[in-house]
Amino acid sequence: MGLTHQSTGLEIKREDFVPAHIVGDYTIGLAGNPNTGKSTIFNALTGLNQHTGNWPGKTVAQARGFYQYAGKNFVLMDLPGTYSLLASSPEEEIARDFLCFGRPDATIIMVDATCLERNLNLVLQVLEITPKVVVCLNLIDEAERKGLVVDVDRLRDELGVPVVPTAANSGRGLASLKDWIYRVASNQVSCQPNLVKYPESMEQAIRELEGELKILPISGLSERWVAIRLLENDASALAAIDQYAIASS
Repeated sequence: MGLTHQSTGLEIKREDFVPAHIVGDYTIGLAGNPNTGKSTIFNALTGLNQHTGNWPGKTVAQARGFYQYAGKNFVLMDLPGTYSLLASSPEEEIARDFLCFGRPDATIIMVDATCLERNLNLVLQVLEITPKVVVCLNLIDEAERKGLVVDVDRLRDELGVPVVPTAANSGRGLASLKDWIYRVASNQVSCQPNLVKYPESMEQAIRELEGELKILPISGLSERWVAIRLLENDASALAAIDQYAIASS
């Protein structure tokens, strides 16, 4: 299940993100801020097995690629680089809609090891949508050259999802990244993300809304994420959720 085209002026279905004729055991989203090495990782994983086009109803370029690991076929969807999922641009809307409605089997989130604070904003937003995340801590070699030390184990514990340090240009960490993607996508590991905790008054409102949302046809969506979008009156997200509910009913 996925977005029909209606949140973007069309009707929302998963095959709009991943065309039905593309055969893969797992579909993987690749998200991240600009300039985090996302394209380098995409090229390293997929090699020459790539296709480009446009996202449905958009002029924004779409890149998708293919690779094999552990005897399985993976479809890798390279999402537009974005700092946020608040959908103030077509790129943000595409990334949000794919993660919410395209239902990837796992999502890689690229972060720059030299400026984690800025990059973790997107990580925390994605974790509110899906727990099936692998954080790719890229440019770890640049961080080391600058004398920066990242406690990968602590970061993994703080986020509650796998964190894999990589240096995409040299191929460092790619084997481990592939393995974690496979383990998350195939449900061999169960991610338990530590979500942002809001002031208690908002947490109470979220809990109340989550209870009300259980009667709506939004299976597959995070009820917590939908509740937060309602409380923030996120018009773009709510329009997409509404059309998803219509398509699902």
